[in-house]
Parts: sequence; C-alpha cells; structure tokens
Amino acid sequence: MSKSLIFNVNLEQFEEKVIVASHDKPVLVDLWAEWCSPCLVIAPIMAQLIEEYNGALSLAKVEVDEDENMKLAGRYQVRGFPTILLIIKGEEVARFSGAKPLSFIREFVDKYL
Repeated sequence: MSKSLIFNVNLEQFEEKVIVASHDKPVLVDLWAEWCSPCLVIAPIMAQLIEEYNGALSLAKVEVDEDENMKLAGRYQVRGFPTILLIIKGEEVARFSGAKPLSFIREFVDKYL
C-alpha cells in the first residue's frame, strides 16, 4: 500500500491536501491527540481500512495539539477525540467520534462510496 494514502496534515496544508484533494477521491480526516487512548486504538484500524479500500479513499491525520491544528477542530465543532470526518467534493458529508470496530467504519464509508 502506498503510504501517500495516509498522511499527516496541518492547518496550513488542509485546504490543498484535504478540501481540494476530496474533489478527486473521498478523504477521511482523523482529528486525534497523542494523549487520547481511543485515538491510539483506532489508528491501526483506520490504517487497515485504507489498505482494504486500495486507493478508493485517503486518510488525513490531524494531530490537534500541534501548531494551529486546534483551529481545525474548532472549525468543524469537534467535541471529542478521535473524531473522523468524511470529506467529499470539499464538504463534510458524515462523521463519527470515538474508537469503533472495523465493521462499523466499513459501513460508515460504504454509504458514501
């Protein structure tokens, strides 16, 4: 699997790497924090999902405690971590919060692909 399908993004890069890129293929955005244990639980599950979907979508990881990234959490009115957003054609179409099993995330994504 190409690592370019899973990438870190910050506030400065968000418009180009997520919003613009989502016009070509859906982008999942993982808003997470290092101190958040559910964030650490869901990370390998999200990586497995991206691998399974074989290039059909990508995953942008936003570490909310870095730089200005908390502004993104504010922009999307995130209330807890992790929060996973699905961005398609520049718009948030769905979200969920908390660590979820792979089966839940597959169903979540499949509704929109």
